[in-house]
Amino acid sequence: MEGTNKKNYEFLADDPNFSVKPVMISLIIGAFFAILNETLLNIALTTLMAEFGLSATTVQWMVTGFMLVMGILIPISALMLQSFTTRQMFMGTMTVFTIGTVICALAPNFPVLLAGRLIQAVGTGLLIPIIFNTFLLIFPPERRGGVMGMVGLVIMFAPAIGPTLSGIIVEHLGWRFLFITVIPFALFSMAFAYKFLKNVGDVTKPKVDILSILLSTVGFGGVVLGFSLAGEDEAGFLDPLVLTLIIVAVIALALFTIRQLKIEEPLLDVRVFKYPMFTQAVLLFIIIIMAMFSSEIILPMFMQGPLALTAAAAGLVLLPGSLLNGLMSPVMGKLFDKYGPRKLMIPAAAVLTATMFSLSQVGSSTPLYVIIISYMLLMLSVSAMMMPAQTNGLNQLPKQLYPHGTAIMNTLQPVSGAIGVSVFISIMTARRENFLANAADPASPAAQSQSMVAGVELVYTIAFTLALAGFILTLFVKRAKPDDVSQQQA
Repeated sequence: MEGTNKKNYEFLADDPNFSVKPVMISLIIGAFFAILNETLLNIALTTLMAEFGLSATTVQWMVTGFMLVMGILIPISALMLQSFTTRQMFMGTMTVFTIGTVICALAPNFPVLLAGRLIQAVGTGLLIPIIFNTFLLIFPPERRGGVMGMVGLVIMFAPAIGPTLSGIIVEHLGWRFLFITVIPFALFSMAFAYKFLKNVGDVTKPKVDILSILLSTVGFGGVVLGFSLAGEDEAGFLDPLVLTLIIVAVIALALFTIRQLKIEEPLLDVRVFKYPMFTQAVLLFIIIIMAMFSSEIILPMFMQGPLALTAAAAGLVLLPGSLLNGLMSPVMGKLFDKYGPRKLMIPAAAVLTATMFSLSQVGSSTPLYVIIISYMLLMLSVSAMMMPAQTNGLNQLPKQLYPHGTAIMNTLQPVSGAIGVSVFISIMTARRENFLANAADPASPAAQSQSMVAGVELVYTIAFTLALAGFILTLFVKRAKPDDVSQQQA
């Protein structure tokens, strides 16, 4: 350990010889621009279609492929975190990310652009688990809320400003500058980390189980790809390719889980689920991610349909909620440290449930301010639930399970996002088609508008049910303390 006396301090933040701020700054700068880049490209997809003569299905691989790579790599991050030092992992992932960014900036055609984008995803997918694991090792449980709140600020604020920033860059400089502007910040992050970032944790070099890696890749990759394709394809879940992918993925995940329980050094230790607060956090995280990701897709569709807004106007309507989520994340983290999870999560879950019910009542005459307020309440409740639930769940794990807990939590983001978006869009599409099949004049603008309203109402009715289940879960939450870990290990 560089510059620390690890034997005398259980957590490095308590060691006066260990400088915490440079480590935090190094990791957060890299994370901000990697995550910003994740959403920076979304608004430029139409421009890329015109530039390279692509169909919507083809250009969508810039998003689907990114999620697919993340879904494959994040489960393997637990192995890598135990095989390399903090500096090696961070410098390696940022180097890969920067190489991918340069390739994208110089891409002469779409295949090269897509390849660069997938290389970017490799860096982004491994970076977030590094940050979570490092902060868990540095800070004691009673100080993690505020720190994780800062991580939440980065994770939520970067995607919030991504579309707005992207629109300005594309309009005035061109799509290549979406990548060119990121390169100097990525290089700065690497230079800063090279000088200041210290190693934390122990390198244990666990045995590599090739079969586990293969099953993980097929399982998690198949879930992300299958559900993503279901959301894009008109046939949805009835498409033979989609069905095959999902079935094979489920079988692979079942075999993967069985194998992890049998081998001595699992790739992803599923024994983390024997800790009740971690399991509860996972269930809540899935509900929150599905509600948030699906709203980010469905509300813009609703606003551009029955409410007749432009794409830019719809984006601006959602911006206050996204910014509020990011800005409140550090505040919620500090409140979590002071008051614990119950006083935050139970009221937040009640607000989330009420908001889902409110959105299930929307119609073509719904005032715009209702959508703005509802989305702000949605994102506020998410900020008071997501990071506190994650932190509380991870707090209950013993140190040797930190890499596995963070890997599972971070794997859930692309997986739950893909499932939530595809399932809710499929439900909305099916309800619309059923409505139009019974309409007197299906082609009329009024019928089209009402079909969209019917679809959105059904989606948020189901989301309300999920949120209600989440509210019930929060009633059983308790603060996970170090003695909880001792009791679980005893």
